[in-house]
Amino acid sequence: MRLVLTEPVDSAGRPYARRWWALLVLCLSLLIIVMANTSLTVAAPDMTADLGLTSSDLQWVIDAYTVPYAALMLLLGAIGDKYSRRGALLLGLAVFGAASVAGSLVHSASGVITARAVMGVGAAMIMPATLSLLAATFPKAERAKAITMWTATAGLAIAVGPLVAGVLLQNHSWSSTFLINVPVVVVAMVGALVLVPPSRAAHQGRIDVVGGLLSVVSLGALVYMIIEGPHFGWGAAAITAAVIAAVGLIAFVLWELRHPRPVLDVRRYRDRGFAGSNLAVALFFLAVFGAFYYLTQHLQFVLGYSPLDTGVRMLPLAGAVFVGAALTGVLTPRLGMKVTVTAGMIGGTVALALLTRVDAGSSYSDLVVPLMVLGLAIGLSLSPCTDAIMGAFPESELGVGGAVNDTSLELGGSLGIAILGSVLSGSYSSHLADAVRGKLPSAALSAAQDSVGAGLAVAQKVAAQAGPQQAAAMAHAVRGAFSDAVAHTSLVGAVVLGVGTVLVAVLLPLRRRAAVAADAPAERELEEVRG
Repeated sequence: MRLVLTEPVDSAGRPYARRWWALLVLCLSLLIIVMANTSLTVAAPDMTADLGLTSSDLQWVIDAYTVPYAALMLLLGAIGDKYSRRGALLLGLAVFGAASVAGSLVHSASGVITARAVMGVGAAMIMPATLSLLAATFPKAERAKAITMWTATAGLAIAVGPLVAGVLLQNHSWSSTFLINVPVVVVAMVGALVLVPPSRAAHQGRIDVVGGLLSVVSLGALVYMIIEGPHFGWGAAAITAAVIAAVGLIAFVLWELRHPRPVLDVRRYRDRGFAGSNLAVALFFLAVFGAFYYLTQHLQFVLGYSPLDTGVRMLPLAGAVFVGAALTGVLTPRLGMKVTVTAGMIGGTVALALLTRVDAGSSYSDLVVPLMVLGLAIGLSLSPCTDAIMGAFPESELGVGGAVNDTSLELGGSLGIAILGSVLSGSYSSHLADAVRGKLPSAALSAAQDSVGAGLAVAQKVAAQAGPQQAAAMAHAVRGAFSDAVAHTSLVGAVVLGVGTVLVAVLLPLRRRAAVAADAPAERELEEVRG
């Protein structure tokens, strides 16, 4: 038996014997690129102190990963379909690993931001490749189960990222959260060569380069606008990005409608199941990433947990994700995806609604139930949606299908951090101003309103100037203002997800899986290509 697999999976004439081991490699690759975002939320305070990051610097350290990640997936997914899906995975892992090493060695805000952006390029190759290779490796009868494990891994990574970062930060600097990627990348690359069979589209025409470039420009500008506008104000940069995104998206749709072999056939969005599944993925990750953004801060700055303790206390979400994933594997074939997805989105809405009870006197026990409900909802909803999206594409476009799913996920996550993060910031600033009005100089108040971490830093300065009693009162006001902001932001998130739940319930087909319905045209197209 050869050490490196060279035989394409579709040439064997039977299911690939080691497909579940291949799935393990794909899930490991997915794990590190999702953890790259969630672990950074825990490492952010150490990075800020060591590099002297401003609030703007820190925001772009986090978001520099997102812009190329979301913008490039569609084009890179199409390139992987044509040339090599496993090759795209391997190249993406190599880029991601090299950028992780670079990120651990730099000592400036600009250096970390650049490294994170290059990591985003690598992630844009990896994520659609994992889904397309999964779909190509597994027979249709097992594909839904494999996708369930894939989505459970994504949910696990959201919760485990802070735990891994917390363990590393106990004895190492923030750079260790970059370096930990390297051994995982090496293992994943070796595993991909040994266990994942090569795959590409059997008959693929010339790539729609113009459509691909229009998608890069429009999606990149859209994500940039989502980040820039809410966080830094609607100045020239945000407005310019909005115009470019609007013009680019219109041009992209018009071009794709006229092209004989578009990079993405936008007519698919006419199908209610396909459109509803993409909307559900985007809305769910809007809620999840937004909630994660402020809950990790609440655990560290308000409740006073260390990075490690914070990671441990997010684990109930991870466990609940797997319970939800197991349930959806049983319930979706019996009840249909409309029921399970809608139930999951209702659960997510309930979880956010429960977080509206957070106040200055809340403890960790008040967060456990919402975390578990949110994890259960993730597991219940996401795999049927991903299965439906992937099922809407023929075998020749599996990379594009994976990219569409992942772009919806990433856009939702970006919107969640931008919108809910903006609401959080504004609410915290307003509550703090009300709590300390007339007790602080305007310059000190302005500094304290920047973030909860900045507010606690101002409280320490108060201790040096006015004494410990006044400092304790200031710190209490900061924590109380942030707790009130968490409750207000959770209410906004619950309303957004609740309205989205109604829209998704209207769009999704009743008593049948969208993936099954979508398979028919995809299979007909495949037969036409083969015949």
